[in-house]
Amino acid sequence: MCIFAFQSVVLACAGLVLGSVHPPAYGHHPQPAYGHHAPAYGHQHGYCDPTVAPACADNSTLSYCLEDAEYPEYEIKAAITADHLFAKKYADVADLNTELSVDRPNTLDEETYLCPSETAYVRPLRAQNTEGKWRVVVNNIDAHYQTFTQTTRIEECLTSADACPLVPDCYESKCLQKSIYHRFLVYNPYDQYFPFAIETFKLPASCACLLGAYTIDH
Repeated sequence: MCIFAFQSVVLACAGLVLGSVHPPAYGHHPQPAYGHHAPAYGHQHGYCDPTVAPACADNSTLSYCLEDAEYPEYEIKAAITADHLFAKKYADVADLNTELSVDRPNTLDEETYLCPSETAYVRPLRAQNTEGKWRVVVNNIDAHYQTFTQTTRIEECLTSADACPLVPDCYESKCLQKSIYHRFLVYNPYDQYFPFAIETFKLPASCACLLGAYTIDH
């Protein structure tokens, strides 16, 4: 009798963890919404430590990912449906950014630069914030008959620290990578009460030419 009672307590505790003490009815197989697989975080990088780079950042020196095989699209959609303030948060982050940040330009006009660089408009799926923590960025999510995206312009120096190629040799010059602090609406899968927040990220913004003193070579 004591052994049976102990097992009952264990089963009851397991039921609290799993959300139910009753087994599902035979033939009943609940399906997640939106046609995606149920959430599964245990295999991901940084499960307990957000400072650990995610799998999408393997073999990369960038502080953001434009592709992510582990992107939790299903979980974000479910959280948006449950959060009645999401639309306001999304609108707030759009207002905080500049005109060249969120969902405005998508093509590049012809531009001239003193230092060689690569410029693009991107929609990061994950990024490392200013506190060194990797976050899931809400991007390309279809919910409530709307697509939620966050676009930002980046420009990366191709010859950082080298002399500016269009500046005469009589001037000291150097190509310098400059950054900008950008705000993204992010999703935290481990915060069931406040899963969405606006956080700050440092991204490459421009490639400047730093000029020094005029020199005369004799």
